[in-house]
Order: sequence, then structure tokens, then C-alpha cells
Amino acid sequence: MTREVISTTGAPAAIGPYSQAIVAGGLVFCAGQIGLDPSTGELADGVEAQADRALRNLAAVLDGAGCDMADVAKTTVLLADMDDFRAVNEVYARHMPDPPPARSTFAVAALPRGARIEIEAIATLHR
Repeated sequence: MTREVISTTGAPAAIGPYSQAIVAGGLVFCAGQIGLDPSTGELADGVEAQADRALRNLAAVLDGAGCDMADVAKTTVLLADMDDFRAVNEVYARHMPDPPPARSTFAVAALPRGARIEIEAIATLHR
């Protein structure tokens, strides 16, 4: 199976040894996105702003692969504080079309750069 690397300037560059996304087997595997502004490298202020920025970053990566949020089959949401669940749901619902993808949400001890949220996705490819 061949793997294609997806890289876009519309989302922050990888901050470690990973790709923004990999296309393999008709699927797009997107790395987790945090609320970093790709133009400034700064983390958005507050969980709602970080969730919005993370989802816009994810959309940019999907666009780089020729997909959009309607192609997302599964997401994983990582929260630094489960008390942010409701606020994140409100932002998430504005970005995801109906029917929303399957999703898992976990609370974690910490996220890169002190982020409060990270979101990864798997999408179907229709090229």
C-alpha cells in the first residue's frame, strides 16, 4: 500500500516527527490539531477559541487532501479538562455537518504547548 503525505500551510506545521495527514487505502488519517494559529504560531485564548481554531486547522488539512468535514467518518477529541466538554460540543457542532461523524472524547493529563483541546480525524477520500 502506498502512502501519500498531506501538507498545507493552512494549518500549523508539525511540531514533531509526524505528518499533518497521510492518505492510505482510500482514507485520510489526520494528525491531531490544536488551537495554534498557523500564521502566528500562537495558541488561541480560551477553550472555545482553541476548539474553533483546531477545527479550522483540521478543515485546512482535509482540504489539502481534497476532502472536507462532510467526509469525516471518525474524530477523537482530547481535552485537558472534561469540564470543557459542553463548551467544546457547541463549537464542534457548528463545524460538523449532519450526520456528525462517530467520535470519542477523552480527558488527558496534558496536551502539546499547553493546549486545552486536540482533535484528530479519519476521513474518506473521493478523488
